[in-house]
Amino acid sequence: MAKETSPVNSVPVIQPAGAACETCPAHHAANLLRLGVNVNDCDFVVALAGNPNTGKSTVFNALTGLRQHTGNWPGKTVTRAEGAYSYGQKRYKIVDLPGTYSLLSTTLDEEVARDFILFGQPDVTVVVVDATRLERNLNLVLQVLEITDRAVLSLNLMDEARRHQLQVDDRRLARDLGIPVVPMSARRGEGIADLLRAVHEVATGATVCNPHRLQSEPAGLKRAVAQLVTQINAVYPGLPNARWVAMRLLDGDQRIIDAMQRGELGDLTLRQNLEPAPQAALDPA
Repeated sequence: MAKETSPVNSVPVIQPAGAACETCPAHHAANLLRLGVNVNDCDFVVALAGNPNTGKSTVFNALTGLRQHTGNWPGKTVTRAEGAYSYGQKRYKIVDLPGTYSLLSTTLDEEVARDFILFGQPDVTVVVVDATRLERNLNLVLQVLEITDRAVLSLNLMDEARRHQLQVDDRRLARDLGIPVVPMSARRGEGIADLLRAVHEVATGATVCNPHRLQSEPAGLKRAVAQLVTQINAVYPGLPNARWVAMRLLDGDQRIIDAMQRGELGDLTLRQNLEPAPQAALDPA
């Protein structure tokens, strides 16, 4: 969708942070290529995440129209859908991630979605939620916000919420989460223009998110996380989600342990012009 329209619903929750840096995409092109996504033909990369049955595919189709194709993730049997659209004189590639309930990497779909957000570092991650089942859907939202601070919440199926006489305070939700929230009904075309604008503003830096992250760990866990974060930052200065990595190491996440041992996490600091420090032994136990 190349058409730019005036938004119907405003999301003035996150204050602009000054001039946008439209020449500084956040995505990690090399890692995306390893994940099977070529970004040579786009300016920004958008990940589309969400629980199953939230209307995520409808949002994807509304944004991309016929400009999409499907394939498999490299070395996986999981289907990958990619699409493209233009907005604000910028070209966007959007990748529809597998529908998942979490990013804990207990299933192949969760691993694919988690690795794309963590290692691919998309410029924006749009999380589609069902407005009628918001409490259940927020589990995935909070996990995404532990990994990335560049996100937009698509509050989909608002027509169903109205039909069930449910009211969702999207402005309060945006304040609590620290990211733009866009009420919409994708199958009716409602909110698509607002979503395009919100994604563009986060991608270009016109909107800077301040995502909510859980801080209610027990004292012992908090000390362990702080100790690991210090070690991780010493090994990989500038890692954008050291706290989340520490939590996954403590949980015994083998994929993250392997990434730490192979130096794979060091790649995530390169776009900040920082060389990864020599590997250090980190004990996740």
